[in-house]
Amino acid sequence: MFDYAAAPWPKSLRWLSVIGTLALGIVGYFAWRAIPYGTRAPYAETVGTIVACVLPASLLGAALFVVRGYELSPGTLAVRRLLWSTRLGLTGLTGAWHDPDAMCRSMRLFGNGGLYAFTGLYRNRTLGRYRAFVTDPARAVVLKLPGRTVVISPGDPAAFLDGVRVNFPRAEVGAGPAGAAR
Repeated sequence: MFDYAAAPWPKSLRWLSVIGTLALGIVGYFAWRAIPYGTRAPYAETVGTIVACVLPASLLGAALFVVRGYELSPGTLAVRRLLWSTRLGLTGLTGAWHDPDAMCRSMRLFGNGGLYAFTGLYRNRTLGRYRAFVTDPARAVVLKLPGRTVVISPGDPAAFLDGVRVNFPRAEVGAGPAGAAR
């Protein structure tokens, strides 16, 4: 088993996280202060409490999905989160390469677009639909499997690709699609 730290947060992710945290925290605080206690309006207190709690809960939810690192072993990639690991089967891995532009011009289909990480389902012209577990898009490593693509961002992409060579000798490592960084 090989352990790899997630890439350090770039300035853009730090700023997105700080601004998002402040915005959700401040709006949550003011929503809490605006709850109409003791009124005769049916459910006003209940609805106000729910609205005020959803925003801080969103922060907690995003924090739980932070990407802390990766564990690579034969057939499996474990993405270490705050409290658990997400395991991905890599059986049939056909290619792996470092591509700083992998996430360029991507559209988020579902997931988190910058509150502590870039995670979820994304789509772009180069990769098609892919699953991302990324902290620094400039250190993106693309893992190509039959029928699906995964993008991660280890702190040292070259060392991660060396680990892929060891664990997946049949996979083409270092060569991506035309136009991708190698």
